[in-house]
Amino acid sequence: MTDKNKAGAGEIEPSKGKLGIMMPGMGAVATTFVAGVEAIRQGIAKPIGSLTQMGTVRLGKRTDGRSPKINEFVPLAQLSDLVFTGWDIFEDNMYEAALKAGVLEKSLVEQVKPLLSSIKPRKAVFDQNYVKRLDGPNVKKGKNKMDLAEQLRQDIRDFKKESGADRLVMIWCGSTETYIERGPTHESLAKLEKAMHDNDHSIAPSMCYAYAALQEGVPFANGAPNLTVDIPAMWELSKKNNAPICGKDFKTGQTMMKTILAPGFKARMLGLSGWYSTNILGNRDGEVLDDPESFKTKEVSKLSVLEHILQPEKYPDLYGNIFHKVRINYYPPRGDNKEGWDNIDIFGWLGYPMQIKVDFLCRDSILAAPIVLDLVLFLDLAKRSSALRGLGIQEWLSFYLKSPMTPDGLYPEHDLFIQLMKLKNTLRHLKGEELITHLGLEYYD
Repeated sequence: MTDKNKAGAGEIEPSKGKLGIMMPGMGAVATTFVAGVEAIRQGIAKPIGSLTQMGTVRLGKRTDGRSPKINEFVPLAQLSDLVFTGWDIFEDNMYEAALKAGVLEKSLVEQVKPLLSSIKPRKAVFDQNYVKRLDGPNVKKGKNKMDLAEQLRQDIRDFKKESGADRLVMIWCGSTETYIERGPTHESLAKLEKAMHDNDHSIAPSMCYAYAALQEGVPFANGAPNLTVDIPAMWELSKKNNAPICGKDFKTGQTMMKTILAPGFKARMLGLSGWYSTNILGNRDGEVLDDPESFKTKEVSKLSVLEHILQPEKYPDLYGNIFHKVRINYYPPRGDNKEGWDNIDIFGWLGYPMQIKVDFLCRDSILAAPIVLDLVLFLDLAKRSSALRGLGIQEWLSFYLKSPMTPDGLYPEHDLFIQLMKLKNTLRHLKGEELITHLGLEYYD
């Protein structure tokens, strides 16, 4: 490590030993992620879609020719060092769960069967009041939500001991919970803990997982639009225990397309009068989102994107009167192969109308799995970095998320390309390298 790095961005501890990945929810996303990591470790497949494995970061001037791979530039955990556990309301091991999810071809699942079969779900913290369309037998019992969180803390300690992991990260791969608004019980750690003891309805099961992780000093990523760690009480706990957090909601299909297209319209000052989005999907996620209360949580996450990117208050003539509608329809024959259809009404010079149609036949879990990999590796890096671990929210990871968390009063950055610049500049900063502004005037002196 250079003296410049020590002066600028503090120390980064080396990645030594095993990194344990803990996943509440062992369904389509979690099994696709773990099966994929094992397939890559065996040389069966490539880590396509993963910035940490395939991406590069430019250093210095374009003429310098310095663009190392990200995983060679910063000390990330190696795929060979990853070990896994999870919780689920169903008793299927990861092999059985992967076959039921139906994302991956059976021939591939069979090749990674030894690892998948060995990962059996721990009993989950679950309450059907928060996920109406699911129920299962593999569930913890406790006198209150604090008791359940303490059981999860014991699971974390047990896994660390059993697996020999040196470090841990938890990532929510479970279902979307019913909509909960931030309220008084969420405003401080003391109020949160009292509410957990009182079994208050404002404390969802995902909050028990997040609380357990953060109390153990374990970083937590939220892959669903649930409130979970997006409350002052969790920010307080995260900072107190140097356990980085990020969320919410993996940016996969339709929203990924919105964060690519909308910045393009804004860059060219093209107006937008309407954006109608509908989805059909048939996996467990689709079944859960068929419940209006869970859908509302997802809808709020999806609807916020355009408003933040397009800034209608600054550009009222272009974006001051947008009709934005999002629909998700459960359609079992489609399985995990989601179809996202967008009708976009734009207008250009002199107000003349134009239309764009997008039909994205995507595989949700295939898009989510590399996000899971990158988030756990980057959160582990943040935990080992003196410059990042005490910050709480890791906003530089917004690139991967539909509803990026920010401190109170700061609007989120949704533009995919600005998010990518933020992420890479954070890595440059950690290593004491010059930040890239793309000004370019130095080439013409």
